[in-house]
Order: sequence, then structure tokens, then C-alpha cells
Amino acid sequence: MSSKVAIGSDIGQARRAVEQLRMEAGIDRMKVSKAASDLLQFCLEQAKSDPFLMGIPAATNPFKEKKPCAIL
Repeated sequence: MSSKVAIGSDIGQARRAVEQLRMEAGIDRMKVSKAASDLLQFCLEQAKSDPFLMGIPAATNPFKEKKPCAIL
């Protein structure tokens, strides 16, 4: 009886694997070179608005220190 349960679970697991593989096979793929060029173009377009690259103007920086620490 126990071997039938093990075989049944193996079949169920194999069916789930086949279903997953069928789903993955149906996904439209893109060449890596095309994806890389699209990503590079996107990054270059967005660079002008990226605060990590351009910095935050001192007048609008909410994290700027108001006064230096004067503990001596």
C-alpha cells in the first residue's frame, strides 16, 4: 500500500513539473543582446532624473544638516 502512495505522489510531482515546463516553454523570449541594449537605453534616459547620479540640490534636500554638531 505504501509503495502505491509513493508512486502516486511521484506521478503527481511529475505532472506538476511537466505543467511548469509547458508554461515556461510558452513564454516569449528575447535575445540577451536586445534586452541589454533596451536596458542601457532606459538607464541613459532615466539618468537625468536619478538623484543618486545627479545629486539632490541643497535647497531641497530634507536630510541636509541644519547646524553642525558643536559638542566639544
